[in-house]
Amino acid sequence: MATASPSPTPNPNAMRFQLDTTLPGTINFKRAADAVDHPFARAVFEADGVAAVFGVNDFITITREPEASWDAIVPVVQAAAAEHL
Repeated sequence: MATASPSPTPNPNAMRFQLDTTLPGTINFKRAADAVDHPFARAVFEADGVAAVFGVNDFITITREPEASWDAIVPVVQAAAAEHL
């Protein structure tokens, strides 16, 4: 069960999540349709407004659609990390 701690980036449409675990490889999905076989990314794309999921080493970066709310996305990312990472 991993924890994901959010922090802003210079890009207002991207947020970095520090993990307390190391990913086994790189995660890089720009569309939900490409993430169907990856349980963590698939769960993150279920949040409204997620545009891309990228992760390497001990962090994940989520990119949102400009109109999307971080308030809706952050808890989904944290729950997905707890369940799938």
